[in-house]
Amino acid sequence: MQTKIHLDEEEMPRRWYNIQADLPSPLDPPLNPKTGQPASPGDLSAIFPMELIRQEMSTDRYIDIPEEVVDILRLWRPSPLFRARRLEQFLKTPAKIYYKYEGVSPAGSHKPNTAVPQAYYNREAGIERLATETGAGQWGSALAFATSHFEMDCTVYMVRSSYEQKPYRKMMMQVWGAECHPSPTTLTVSGRAVLEKDPNTPGSLGIAISEAVEDAATHANTNYALGSVLNHVCLHQTVIGLEAREQLASVDEYPDTVIACVGGGSNFGGMAFPFAGDKLTGKHPDVEIIGVEPAACPTLTKGLYAYDYGDVAGLTPIMKMFTLGHDFVPPAIHAGGLRYHGDSPLVSKLVKDGVARAVSVYQNEVFDAAQIFARTEGIIPAPEAAHAIRTAIDVALECRRTGEAKTILFNNTGHGHFDLTSYEAYYAGNLPDYDYPEDLIRDALSRLPKVD
Repeated sequence: MQTKIHLDEEEMPRRWYNIQADLPSPLDPPLNPKTGQPASPGDLSAIFPMELIRQEMSTDRYIDIPEEVVDILRLWRPSPLFRARRLEQFLKTPAKIYYKYEGVSPAGSHKPNTAVPQAYYNREAGIERLATETGAGQWGSALAFATSHFEMDCTVYMVRSSYEQKPYRKMMMQVWGAECHPSPTTLTVSGRAVLEKDPNTPGSLGIAISEAVEDAATHANTNYALGSVLNHVCLHQTVIGLEAREQLASVDEYPDTVIACVGGGSNFGGMAFPFAGDKLTGKHPDVEIIGVEPAACPTLTKGLYAYDYGDVAGLTPIMKMFTLGHDFVPPAIHAGGLRYHGDSPLVSKLVKDGVARAVSVYQNEVFDAAQIFARTEGIIPAPEAAHAIRTAIDVALECRRTGEAKTILFNNTGHGHFDLTSYEAYYAGNLPDYDYPEDLIRDALSRLPKVD
């Protein structure tokens, strides 16, 4: 019985899929934070190269992948698709469970899928250094890997709580030649402002983004690179879903349910957008698409669909998305990188329009699922990926109850080899399940920018 489904390198996607082409109505445009008017390409040119700006705004259904990018992606792509037979047997479910494994990349997650093209387009535009933020460290290490291939410098602002919990991610970045600082820092105006208010802050992605954007905007040789949320980032990640769809087709399968974790949205978009496109165009109108987030940072399940800044200092464009408020600071939980206050405008629109739905899960549920997966399938998953595993298990158990033989597909977005302190906390009973208080969410939402 086949366990792994591979594609040849010649079968790698040569084009990214742009879901903007198939949306029933266009996205609400990002707004200039100073004027409140729709952002123009010129507004973004201070921190992004023009080709990425073009991709951000494009409604072309497909965008070609440069051959130099393809050559680097070949180091690990196409990634394998696995049939989780041992997990199925453990759950005694009639469902078939498949997972795409992105942990085979050099950085151990899906993040290099966009880090490589972002570094490429910046190098082509004459940029010498990239500045970025990172939560659990996957994105920072991926960008460090990518910039090393293009002989560029890289500066990473890592959320302080993760910097302290995950020292090996910082070391990976240093091996690939990047600088890594615990955010907030004293190196930027926005970082110093946060530290003045709360010297003991655990940090947040919104704070780290402010620092990285400020760094890029104040250095002529530097641009900003974002690991999630934006349209072009989700676009680059669609190689995941495009490959998975071809791999399933090779064994005459198509998923009934597609599942991925959601933080900013790139992992979810990468897996789900090709299938959401099939749903929107009527090819597979009944496919169920589920995004999974931590209960401690419930952006899609408890947030407001509104215009908000992407960072704490209000330096980024104002985007229409599900948000918990740009100054929301989540607890220092072990959910990995799933702690962003907002979500991708594209992911948010799919959820708002009912094309996809969202669920939230607790830390201990997540690590229960991670342990089951590790002991059946052998891979120790990253905490982020374990959110998708938790929901895949829940769907499979519902199939056991009903007798329905669904085909379930989820994205195993990376391995957990550098997240073992989180597993240690789980085994020590130090992972409290956390519902973020509704009054604190309402308070953060009360400070959304005023937009006409």
